[in-house]
Amino acid sequence: MTASSLLVVSLAQIAPVWLDRQATVAKVADWVGRAARDGSRLVAFGEALAPGYPFWLEHTDGARFESPLQKALFAHYAEQAVDLTRDDLAPVREAARKGRLWVALGCIERARDRGHSLYCSLVLIDDAGEVRNVHRKLMPTYEERLAWSPGDGHGLRCFELDGFTFGGLNCWENWMPLARSALYAQGEELHIATWPGSARNTSDITRHMAREGRMYALSVSGLLRHEDIPDHLPHAALLREALPEVCANGGSCIAAPTGEWVLPPCIGEERLLTASLDPALVRAERQNFDPFGHYSRPDVLELQVNRNRPCGVRFVDDAGS
Repeated sequence: MTASSLLVVSLAQIAPVWLDRQATVAKVADWVGRAARDGSRLVAFGEALAPGYPFWLEHTDGARFESPLQKALFAHYAEQAVDLTRDDLAPVREAARKGRLWVALGCIERARDRGHSLYCSLVLIDDAGEVRNVHRKLMPTYEERLAWSPGDGHGLRCFELDGFTFGGLNCWENWMPLARSALYAQGEELHIATWPGSARNTSDITRHMAREGRMYALSVSGLLRHEDIPDHLPHAALLREALPEVCANGGSCIAAPTGEWVLPPCIGEERLLTASLDPALVRAERQNFDPFGHYSRPDVLELQVNRNRPCGVRFVDDAGS
């Protein structure tokens, strides 16, 4: 393959300025610029990176009902969540436009039409700096349900970039066969899987997804260490005492359509991981298995996907009033 036929992608394995939206968004924008200088056309960041994953839930009795501590932490989390209607990601959008690359960023989204409920969303920004897709995690995992609301199928979409069709899912959504299939059915050839961090999440499933879909699978994780907890955070001292020294150790990696590593899991460091991907390898591996092509049986098995975005209210006003 010629160099012009390859797609250069980057995984930005970084820590947030935990639970500080403005500082984290500025850091993300800086790493978008770094990826652009490396020649990347796509850069991905971990799940819930802006403003951060709710690690406190597991370690501070997060399920205790009517807990003043849990209410205070959630109130801060909601205040620091990303509001797309307020254009909170403007610095990232500008970095994407300036660098002429796409950005996949894990966010905690507060949607104005859903009150103060929060969603774990994968936001996709194109190389013109426009938000192209917002996929809200279908089902928060275990204690995440204490902070996040269930999402919907609106964002189960794929996009075209330089000879590849790509899509993405959040964390344990990647274990959901039908969610993966909804993307495979759109011709997905490159899959972005976002994670809060830790190689225990990425080391097995990344290769499995790549081999199952006969596609490139990119797993991108964040980091969180005690030094990433800012002093101005409410209850910062309590959180440093309660949380492990390392909550998330990375594990970002890329697997090829053969299931072999392009980049094995990277552990414990902030790093920009960059690789050049050859679309011909996808076509070669589809020769003997194409999950929604010649190896599917649409006459026997059919998937229905609801991509409506519910809001819970419909107003019908008198046209004459």
